[in-house]
Amino acid sequence: MGGCWLALTLWDRLDLDRFRAPRLPPSRKGTRWLDILKVQACYRLLDPGSEWRLHRHWYEQSALRDLLGLDRVIADDSLYRCLDRLIPHKRAFFSFLKHRWAGMFGAHFDILLYDLTSVYFESDPVFGDDDKRQFGYSRDRRSDCVQVVIALIITPEGFPLAYEVMPGNTSDKTTLADFLKRIEDQYGRSDRVWIMDRGIPTEETLVAMRSGDAPVHYLVGTPKGRLTRLEASFLDKPWREVRQSIRVKLLADEGELYILVESDGRVSRERAMRRRRLKTLWRRLHALQGQSNSRDQLMLKLGAARKQAGRVWSLVDVHVPAKPADFARDGFSFRLRRDRLRQRFKREGRYLLRSNMTREDPALLWTWYARLCEIEQAFKDLKGDLAIRPVFHQRQDRIEAHIFVAFITYCLHVTLRNIARQHAPGLTPRAILEKFSTLQMIDVHLPTTDGRHLVLPRHTQPGRDLKLLLYKLGLKLPAQPSPRLAISPGIQGQSHATHG
Repeated sequence: MGGCWLALTLWDRLDLDRFRAPRLPPSRKGTRWLDILKVQACYRLLDPGSEWRLHRHWYEQSALRDLLGLDRVIADDSLYRCLDRLIPHKRAFFSFLKHRWAGMFGAHFDILLYDLTSVYFESDPVFGDDDKRQFGYSRDRRSDCVQVVIALIITPEGFPLAYEVMPGNTSDKTTLADFLKRIEDQYGRSDRVWIMDRGIPTEETLVAMRSGDAPVHYLVGTPKGRLTRLEASFLDKPWREVRQSIRVKLLADEGELYILVESDGRVSRERAMRRRRLKTLWRRLHALQGQSNSRDQLMLKLGAARKQAGRVWSLVDVHVPAKPADFARDGFSFRLRRDRLRQRFKREGRYLLRSNMTREDPALLWTWYARLCEIEQAFKDLKGDLAIRPVFHQRQDRIEAHIFVAFITYCLHVTLRNIARQHAPGLTPRAILEKFSTLQMIDVHLPTTDGRHLVLPRHTQPGRDLKLLLYKLGLKLPAQPSPRLAISPGIQGQSHATHG
């Protein structure tokens, strides 16, 4: 009961009842579509799974029927038909969100983070041109499954603003220009700063962003190849400390500012990873030298070692004789590429940023770029706590509606996280939901003389930890529900507990 009540409280805090889209006529079963949407959002926040599981098991065992005042069982077709009605209202929901984030938490939208992820399907491949389920680069390492790509925009504080579903074979570099236009059409032109990781903007897109009639500001990561080309230009530039253990070098070039960043923590981490992988590779190569393998067997084992070693493989030069006779006599040899190791050593812990905001404080630019971790955390929450994937739907509209419900649920997740930051720092949304799950709803059945029974729904009393958490979050449990009369089919003098 506690988790369901908290989820509905977050829904009310975000004031989602005022959003125009759920104001729809009742379903054929007599239940409002808004209540069905609430059930689906609570389900994804608390115990995500399929709509079939929601209909067959979870809803009956939850306290939502009492909390929402629903007497009817939600049919499985109502769950799917609710999904069918959602997508036309997606754009309006994005505009609604902007006003709610600004009103509740004072969010600003002059700086936006942009990134993409993929969501895979447990279904047969579909190769229609109009189907977004396609094979592509999988961030989940499920190249065997079809997928869709999700582009997400959030603020540096982690407030989601908009998203878009794209075909699974979409290249990151082809998405930015269209998304910039969509945001401009929906929210109007503004002096925004776009922050992205390397690999998203193309050189042509960046040129268009800084050379248009109304230049668009950007701050992006830069591929390592550009660092190689500019390395000599940075040699005579002084280091400037922007934060403890963080240093930068600045280079102005053709209307852009390049920022070479060096982090002590990142240096230690990357060197430790490189040493560990290189030692593992070195031991494996020595072990292979001591084995009696045919040339074909050796090549297979070297391929496996290369895959495990990753980028440190380039630090080792492995020579396998092409002629079988030479291989049988001499075996294979390997040596350390010391020139590449020295180059890798100098670059560890360093990365290059570029921006067309040449007059901004580099410390501020670095701080903005560091907030990209917020969008990475958003993807982790969507795939972890909210279990947005794998997707089991087959119809295109329901696939997008499934992602839309997950996005709405993520907004509840963000609301809880930001309330906790203010009043209960240190607790994650998942930890708070687990504490509230200890609060149960119990139905006490009392028989009457006319064959019916009086049902007394009662929620249990919170423990000491939960009382403290309720006080810190400024929440007050609802009053005990009103009793009701029901026909007893044989349940007399018993109590029935619901969870959630």
